[in-house]
Amino acid sequence: MTHTADSASAPPTRSDTSRSAASSLPTHVPLAVQTRGDVVEGVHYGSVAVIDADGTLAWEAGDASRPFYPRSALKPLQAVALVRAGLDVPEELLALSAASHSGAPKHRDGARRILALHGLDVSALANTPDLPYGVAEREDWLRAGGSADQLCQNCSGKHAAMVAVCKLNGWTVQDYLDPQHPLQQLVATTVEELTGEAPAAWSTDGCGTPLPALTLAGIARAYGRLAQAAANDGGNGTPGAEAAVARAMSANPEMVAGEGRDVARLMRLLPGSVAKDGFEGVQLVGLPNGRAVAVKISDGGDRARMPVAVRALAVLGVPEAGPDGALAELASAPVLGGGRPVGCFTALDTAFPETPASA
Repeated sequence: MTHTADSASAPPTRSDTSRSAASSLPTHVPLAVQTRGDVVEGVHYGSVAVIDADGTLAWEAGDASRPFYPRSALKPLQAVALVRAGLDVPEELLALSAASHSGAPKHRDGARRILALHGLDVSALANTPDLPYGVAEREDWLRAGGSADQLCQNCSGKHAAMVAVCKLNGWTVQDYLDPQHPLQQLVATTVEELTGEAPAAWSTDGCGTPLPALTLAGIARAYGRLAQAAANDGGNGTPGAEAAVARAMSANPEMVAGEGRDVARLMRLLPGSVAKDGFEGVQLVGLPNGRAVAVKISDGGDRARMPVAVRALAVLGVPEAGPDGALAELASAPVLGGGRPVGCFTALDTAFPETPASA
């Protein structure tokens, strides 16, 4: 399988982009609202896919079949490809390979450990330098005199694992981000296999890796397969790549995200789940029974993805996602006025069915 990213062509002009966007707007629907008093203050549109254990679409809101870029929600699928290519690291480092980490010392040290285990150092990385993603982690880093670098950048675990796999297989390291590189071709094949669909297009993610356009239904299907693989693995012998990645993420959620991050909290509150967020309002959750949800918030707003995902889990009949369940803390947030609650931010009930999707 071969693919090319659009980065090799001339960048589109502003007028080209405007015309193209206007002709292909997805049919998103209202999914989340913020109220202040009795007035709706803000609305987030988006789309949702709810997938059954057999990979079929059980329910959707908006446009689950329109291609979108999953951004960092692609990382668990990339990690599966890395394990298939020979990556063999401690479980917490495998979780870091699928992470959008906060840039805490354990994250930076973890990426450095992956490199050192394979005779490499930071000079092998080609990801974009950045400050730590976590607010507290970024403030600590700046107070200590730090500046943007590649280990702090939230994708450094993935990039460290990628160059490690290149070293293991005798592939060239310096061009590991090239879409035609054997590593990226393996990732492309793995993505197509796990999602059950060919990407509609390819571009380049913020960190520099090739990025496929997928449907919400397709990537939800992949997450269901990962979580189910871990649940079905009996723990005898070496787990398959899908099970290994899912188990590492579920057991080490703070390595996948960071202390206090909602993705880590969800995996702690919902054992056996595999969850990952992505820039531009993306949230994925796979369940041990093979079912999954995928969320895309149209305006890219981060605050709506998790409440909508929790409400979608309720559509699947997940008890923890109910009004009194363990995930209630992630399902809504108070809106304050003068330091006291005067409204609420939550998923829009009318956007979701009242009864769970069929099993």
